[in-house]
Amino acid sequence: MRPGRKNCQQRQSVPARRYSCRWRCYNVRPKTNLNARMDTYLEFAGNHPLLAGALVFSFFVLVFTELQRKARGLINVEPQDAVKLINADAVVIDLRSPEAFARGHIVNAKNLPFEDLPANKDKITKYAKKAIVAVCDAGVTSNKVVDSLRKSGIENVFGLKGGINAWTQANLPLVTGKKTKKKG
Repeated sequence: MRPGRKNCQQRQSVPARRYSCRWRCYNVRPKTNLNARMDTYLEFAGNHPLLAGALVFSFFVLVFTELQRKARGLINVEPQDAVKLINADAVVIDLRSPEAFARGHIVNAKNLPFEDLPANKDKITKYAKKAIVAVCDAGVTSNKVVDSLRKSGIENVFGLKGGINAWTQANLPLVTGKKTKKKG
């Protein structure tokens, strides 16, 4: 007798039943044919409907989010990828307030506050031939701006994933609001 059967026989409450242990215990290896395995899965799902429902729900959530992400295309970039874009002559648009911009911003960033963005769309469209990286505090506002700019026809626009917070956590440099005077 296999160890799995011994465990299963100890759990039998009514010894007069003639069913095989294979059909009532999950720790016993199922029969080799597909129908027997499918019956075991269906029995498990019948005995544990919440677990089976949670599995099916999580599967559909995973599929939905992946399809949604695939349909949107690449919107957010990590700070390291943003550095590569900036080195390849991308324009950085900082969507934060002028006070937050003065506390620290990415080198050569242009400050266009989110509230003033509809009035400044013409400034953004002149950079349409270059890559544009939108930056905000946590990455939420930049997602909205990236979506609206892509809908308006500018395709080469990205948001900084995590915003300026992710930039500082990656120990990348910020320029403070202090202006330096040029000599000469």
